[in-house]
Amino acid sequence: MARISSAFVGSRLSSSHRLSYCLIVMFVLGLPLAQCQLEKMYIDLTDIHLLVDETRLLKLIQIGEYNTSLQATSYIQHPDIVQFVPSVIDIPGTEEPNTTAEHAYDICAYGKSPGHSEVTFNVTPTGFVNLDSVFLRVTVMHSNAIYVISYIMGWIYFVAWSVSFYPQIYINYKRKSVVGLNFDFLALNIMGFTMYSLFNCGLYFSKAIQDEYFTRHPRSLNPVQLNDVFFSLHAAFATFITITQCFLYEREDQRVSMTGRGILSAFVGVVIITASLGAADKIAWLDFLYYCSYIKLCITLIKYVPQAYMNYKRKSTVGWSIGNIFLDFVGGFLSILQMTLNAYNYNDWISFFGDATKFGLGLFSLIFDIFFILQHYVFYREGRKLMIDDSSDEGTSMMSSGAGSDYFLVRTWDADEKKYDLEAKA
Repeated sequence: MARISSAFVGSRLSSSHRLSYCLIVMFVLGLPLAQCQLEKMYIDLTDIHLLVDETRLLKLIQIGEYNTSLQATSYIQHPDIVQFVPSVIDIPGTEEPNTTAEHAYDICAYGKSPGHSEVTFNVTPTGFVNLDSVFLRVTVMHSNAIYVISYIMGWIYFVAWSVSFYPQIYINYKRKSVVGLNFDFLALNIMGFTMYSLFNCGLYFSKAIQDEYFTRHPRSLNPVQLNDVFFSLHAAFATFITITQCFLYEREDQRVSMTGRGILSAFVGVVIITASLGAADKIAWLDFLYYCSYIKLCITLIKYVPQAYMNYKRKSTVGWSIGNIFLDFVGGFLSILQMTLNAYNYNDWISFFGDATKFGLGLFSLIFDIFFILQHYVFYREGRKLMIDDSSDEGTSMMSSGAGSDYFLVRTWDADEKKYDLEAKA
């Protein structure tokens, strides 16, 4: 300002020079004001759910007045799904604009057919209001009852999956043994749920990672909700409790196989390398979390194989909780059923078949659950029938698990507790 002032000292400015100087000062000083006036329009709702042929009243809120008439136009992604009336809103100008005045304009949203559609807005003439970040998500559905049922199903399978860890923990505690529980399965499980917890916690709690996500997907919701965080942390904790039981109870010579160790080492290597790249700013931390989620998906595909093979070798499912399988089956079945109901309700079969990962993993888990049920009740049911040898004169009896088994159980009478204690022996 001193340099500008000195240029004019001692000289008489013409009126045109004075006007130019005033315009420059107004422009410089007016930059913050122009910035403040951006995004002074918004919709009072950002997500709405409509039934077919239902209408919903929305409001376009304008803060501040302008000396120029404006037109706000809605642009609908899928006009066959939803219709806005009116599609263009005229905003009259005023000679004496009030920057704090607030005006509301009614918009009627009409659901035409099931589906999802985004709605954006634009204001002409340009330069007055920036509505690039203002949008609306509209969901039109067949039935509100199906929506409620789907919501309830979501909580049921969330609870079923959360509780499914405890039958195995209880069986281990009751038997004081983990013989029959495959350690590769446990090792893969703890790795998978740890990666899943990192992904969920990072996207839910880290503001920086959320900013990265919304920069890439500006019109998306956070894919991680609080129940996702709770489930992953709880699953990792329950698996850790089960692993702790392996150090406290009888386990014989069971251990993580060399194949399992190799797979886990490869996954750990991926985590270390991607975390190092993230620390060196070579990749975004959001990408690191994506790699963690990919590891979880891979583990979900392979984690049941070691337990199924172990049951096959032993010709028995003793020590492996069938309650865990039933709950997992209920959760997986309801999850796929929910996807089916949502696809019908929103006429969104493309996302149903397009999300091959989620659908494939759910179907893959169901297939393994059915296979475990067949192993337990059909293939190796004889393995659960104990044949007692009463020839022992002492307080023990030898009990075979059935033909083809490579282990036996020792039943010992506890005179103080007046009950039999069972212990598995190879």
